[in-house]
Amino acid sequence: MATPGARHWEQNKEATIYVGNLHENVTQPLLTELMVQFGRVRTINMPVDRVNGKHQGFGFVEFATEADAEYAIGIANGVRLYDSPIRMNKASADKQKTVEVGAELFIGNLDTMVDEKSLYDTFNRFGQLISAPKVARDEFNISKGYGFISYADFEASDTAITNMHGQYMMSKQISVQYAYKKDGKGERHGDEAERLLAKQAKAHGVAPVPQALPSHLFIAPPQPMSTGPMGRGVPGAPNGPASAYGQMQARPPPVQSLPPPPSGLPARPPSGAPANFFPPPPNGFGGPPPPPGFQSGPPPGFGR
Repeated sequence: MATPGARHWEQNKEATIYVGNLHENVTQPLLTELMVQFGRVRTINMPVDRVNGKHQGFGFVEFATEADAEYAIGIANGVRLYDSPIRMNKASADKQKTVEVGAELFIGNLDTMVDEKSLYDTFNRFGQLISAPKVARDEFNISKGYGFISYADFEASDTAITNMHGQYMMSKQISVQYAYKKDGKGERHGDEAERLLAKQAKAHGVAPVPQALPSHLFIAPPQPMSTGPMGRGVPGAPNGPASAYGQMQARPPPVQSLPPPPSGLPARPPSGAPANFFPPPPNGFGGPPPPPGFQSGPPPGFGR
């Protein structure tokens, strides 16, 4: 059997399997003893934590042939070692059209006004999404304050965490971290096992197939309305000097000044006039007509 340090390009990717969920008491000799029951083993690699010196709960087993690898998966997948069922699958994602990367993020402390489109517009700039963003909602379709983002690779998810964790969306400071796995064991996505599998799948040209995103995520926000030559709104029209004429047409007409007050009121007596001085009535003002039988001028002979 070749040593675990065999050169990378000498390995047969099609005959290599991933063995996960290994109990901490499982050693490489024990895993080797189990695997040789299914075929000739070339290499076994169990990555070790640099801090505590223990394996990280998974390993890679390379068989001599692809048939041995497939036989081992069919027989040993789910076998319990120290009462922990092991998980086995082809490390090369052989003959698979899709692969689950695991670059799934949990977005917490969301404002209730943040919807799926807001998440898409914010997180789509960091990389390709393989599915539409999800906002957890209650039975009344009100946001529960958290959501999920799934990327096609870990480069995008790492970049999103670096740039968005602790940033504000609407009025709240959001948290961005890897989501928990669905197996219920409290492990988060983004561990070394997932990254190694994703790297191997990428080397073999196997990439996750993005789901069809709903059309409402691509609807552009409404553009400001500017006024055309006839005073009508024109979407997307410029608001600069080119539309000045239209803006002038849209302005309300200027308020006309009030007419001057009537000029029939008597003016004040000039300075130094006697107290019994009364100015003459204005032109056209003759006063009320005299009553019948009343003579407007002095009687004849008066003042003689």
